[in-house]
Amino acid sequence: MTHPPIPPEGTPQDGAPDPQQGVRTVTEAKALAALAHPYRARLMDALKVDGPSTASTLARRTGQAVGSASHHLKVLHDAGLVAEAPELARDRRERWWRLVAPRLRWSRQEFAADAAAVTAAQAAEALHLQRQFDRVREWQANAGSAPEWDGAAFATETWVHLSPEELAALGEEITAVLVRWAERPRPDDGVEREPVLVFGRGFPAQP
Repeated sequence: MTHPPIPPEGTPQDGAPDPQQGVRTVTEAKALAALAHPYRARLMDALKVDGPSTASTLARRTGQAVGSASHHLKVLHDAGLVAEAPELARDRRERWWRLVAPRLRWSRQEFAADAAAVTAAQAAEALHLQRQFDRVREWQANAGSAPEWDGAAFATETWVHLSPEELAALGEEITAVLVRWAERPRPDDGVEREPVLVFGRGFPAQP
């Protein structure tokens, strides 16, 4: 299993965004263990959505104490997942943080001989899946509170017959579409835009 579903091989069609650009392949148990923590996962998401931020900004964004944000940022830094952005600081007291890479991937097959890494990957994947479920439940619980979004939000499910190679190709195509929308320049048209989470999974199953 890889996370996110970005196959390691394959070339996108001409003119299509390369889903491998800006992707860091995680192979260390230390980095995977750092990801398997709910608050650190939130910090990573906040940095993805908002861009480089200070610990104070991240604390306000996530409703946590500044000291807690600073501690977990250090853990993520030690794991090689975030880096300081000193060029953004206005004085010596200010510390800005950014993601090392906008997207991460890992495959248990790549470190099958490292039991600690496999265990850490399983924990990180379980946490990520739980957070996806929690966000869907939160959206459903608040249905009707944002009528303008009710008709735009979507869910989709499709059964297809594929080989492992075809499933990898499908994952690459879907990822390329999401990358294109994620990396497009924001139109300067006065339209208010909010962060939107889009996720999908593809795996063998039986009805």
